[in-house]
Amino acid sequence: MSAEKYQVELHAWVLMTNHVHLLATPQAEGAIGKLMQSLGRSYVRYFNSSYRRSGTLWEGRYRASLVESELYLLHLYRYIELNPVRADMVNDPAEYSWSSYPCNALGKQCKMHTPHLLWQALGSTDSERQESYQQLFRAHVDGPLLSKIRHTIQGGLALGSDRFIEQIERLTGQRISPSKRGRPKLKKEV
Repeated sequence: MSAEKYQVELHAWVLMTNHVHLLATPQAEGAIGKLMQSLGRSYVRYFNSSYRRSGTLWEGRYRASLVESELYLLHLYRYIELNPVRADMVNDPAEYSWSSYPCNALGKQCKMHTPHLLWQALGSTDSERQESYQQLFRAHVDGPLLSKIRHTIQGGLALGSDRFIEQIERLTGQRISPSKRGRPKLKKEV
């Protein structure tokens, strides 16, 4: 399995007809990139062979976002696993076969699934955790939260508090927050 090979813990996923979402924690530097490269190569080979075609499948490079777990992780679980419901493919996430919802909410065993520490904190037993997890899905991800998650993912930005984002930018020396719209203001010469 690629996730194990590249030291990536996979917590949540959904395979849609035109895109994929993964919620993962790398355990080594560069692990996510290596995993995505491996998946891309092997899946494209499989798909092209199965459908007697050639060429690329992806529109572009994958996008990754750093997430402040305490504030947003469980929202991202919901965002990911509710994708088929928002797309009107199913009425309940349990009805969709190509997601991690059965693992997280129903206790289905899956080799590629690794429970996150915050999922484990939902209860003291697996059945308590699953019940608590199902309760989270009584409310959809919508409004400003949905917009913020989509904007963050599409831009490859960090999802977290202002303080979290500032800390990450200081540590990495890279901008991971949206820049201000429009042209930069010109400095007045004195």
